[in-house]
Amino acid sequence: MAEPIAQRIESDITSNDVMLYMKGTPVFPQCGFSARVIQILQALEVPFKSANVLEDEELREGIKAFSQWPTIPQLYVKGEFIGGCDIVTEMFQAGELETLLKENGVPVKAQA
Repeated sequence: MAEPIAQRIESDITSNDVMLYMKGTPVFPQCGFSARVIQILQALEVPFKSANVLEDEELREGIKAFSQWPTIPQLYVKGEFIGGCDIVTEMFQAGELETLLKENGVPVKAQA
């Protein structure tokens, strides 16, 4: 992996409490898995930053190498890789994502 892309990813995940690498944008996700993670973050009203890997092939490949995870989307909380759509969905449904976010000092709207 190219050093500048690793530095960019490291900067992204350390300067943003919640960072999502996705296909598309939060307003216009370009894959169902990315859309699902956006829905979860929006349901919890979590402030987050995202990066569209479709706009940058180096980032698209770099994030996979960085996390050693083959798929996108990828969610990071406080610099820690959480997982992709399936893991985030399971954690959300079990209430574990909300707990993780709160334990890390990320403001969250309580689930109904």
